[in-house]
Amino acid sequence: MSAKSGSSRAAKSAAVAAALPSGNGRGTAADAAKFSNNTERLQHINSIRKAPVGAQIKRVIGLLFEKRQALTPEQINEATFVDINANKAVFDSLQNNPKVRYDGKRFSYKSKHDLKDKNQLLVLVRKFPEGIAVVDLKDAYPTVIEDLQALKAAGQIWLLSSFDSQEDVAYPNDPRVPIKVDDDLKEFFRAIELPLDMLDIEKDLQKSGMKPATDTTARKAAAQVQGGSSKSKTKKKKHGITKRTKLTNAHLPHLFLLDKD
Repeated sequence: MSAKSGSSRAAKSAAVAAALPSGNGRGTAADAAKFSNNTERLQHINSIRKAPVGAQIKRVIGLLFEKRQALTPEQINEATFVDINANKAVFDSLQNNPKVRYDGKRFSYKSKHDLKDKNQLLVLVRKFPEGIAVVDLKDAYPTVIEDLQALKAAGQIWLLSSFDSQEDVAYPNDPRVPIKVDDDLKEFFRAIELPLDMLDIEKDLQKSGMKPATDTTARKAAAQVQGGSSKSKTKKKKHGITKRTKLTNAHLPHLFLLDKD
């Protein structure tokens, strides 16, 4: 038994010695840190590859959305640690995902509307005179929201909120586009009773989450300040007609009432 235990201890010592760096202990701290980092990295990769299929799909789609270019399974594996080739469930799910395009070799992001720039965005919006939801445009390309705001500022589109979802809807602002308004909507609009005071109207708009175009409180305050300053000004002397005023229509004296001196 002593021989066996001795040999076991010798084997363990040899394994520890093999794991430790040579060179009289020099570089031990650096090698230990490197070993620790590699261990954490391998654990991280392992946790990703053992995650549910949905979680792995989300990582891949996030990468494709960010890059906006076609990537091979190897490139995706390098960036996300999702090994598509080794996981048939992930591979099949990506192929059938509506947000992913697969050409047989590479995967790329597939937006609902294939747009590249602001001009194509405007053309698309003009095809929807009844409005198109902004949520359906958000993933078209990275700067689509900025381009929507630019088109709105240029007066080429309208961005309005929907009563149902409070989501913005883009409408074309083009006089050539015919817009039909239902009769029941017209009647509903005409039947709305508005408060007489603009302050109440602005409060109702703010309660509905909309910003009023007017600021009655500030306007009234400015008017009061201006009115107070105008009252303090010296009134101009009124110039009436006196005896020294030269009259031309002397044959109509009853039209000119002369002020007393």
